[in-house]
Amino acid sequence: MNMSTVNTARLLITCEDRPGIVQAVSSFLYHQGANITALDQYATEAQGGRYFMRVEFELDHLETRQDALIDTFQKNVAEKYAMQWHLSCVRDIKKVGILVSKVDHALLELLWRHARGSLPCEITQVISNHEDLRESVENFGIPFTVVPVNKDNKVEAYARIDELMQGNDLLVLARYMQILNEDFVNKWPMKIINIHHSFLPAFVGANPYKQAYEKGVKLIGATAHYVTADLDQGPIIEQDVERVSHDCTVEQLREMGEDVERNVLARAVKWHLEDRIIVDGNKTVVFQ
Repeated sequence: MNMSTVNTARLLITCEDRPGIVQAVSSFLYHQGANITALDQYATEAQGGRYFMRVEFELDHLETRQDALIDTFQKNVAEKYAMQWHLSCVRDIKKVGILVSKVDHALLELLWRHARGSLPCEITQVISNHEDLRESVENFGIPFTVVPVNKDNKVEAYARIDELMQGNDLLVLARYMQILNEDFVNKWPMKIINIHHSFLPAFVGANPYKQAYEKGVKLIGATAHYVTADLDQGPIIEQDVERVSHDCTVEQLREMGEDVERNVLARAVKWHLEDRIIVDGNKTVVFQ
């Protein structure tokens, strides 16, 4: 643990916009002896909209004061403004499990960034429905487990995956080419991030690059989103695009698209780990 982050915490807040929220939060932290190091805010309307805030602060002896801090904030600030809020401490490293099939580019990007220390998490394991990527994963010193999935065993397979993934804070679908069942998704609300290899809402489902080619697109893109029971309809976290030419083949589109995918997914995962995302209905507020 980096000693400079032992006493760092982040506060995410959502509520109806009212005068005095910033003052109430900052005053509370001041009187606790905390030093605010970052503060981002957003309101949907000039008056009477929804309000969102992310505050990062330093507080000496945070570990021993955390419970009292949470209780006092709830009673003195959160109840007054009817806040939905969450406090996380940077010292509590989030645990991440990854699901993948045969395509490796998104997975390897995450493993590489994690190995270099740029993804602040513990990757606990990788689960796949195929053996293909075992060596690639185990070369990073991360456990690799195969759970076969077919049309006849999906209930049992997802129950097994859910069992294996218990204890994780986040699941990442790094091109996991299976549709998760509703029961599984409901057990991980806004805790599963998927990379969709197209610029949603266009080209949902299978073979998006072939669909894009047939439409003669001039831009291709990728979308990272939270997974819900509605296929490819969860709140979008991050998107990016790449300009393409009329003479690009399907394979060239796929190669360019994979570069976009790997970076979009890595950014979305990093922002989740750094508590930069607030889900608001079917949208997200992302403080970058």
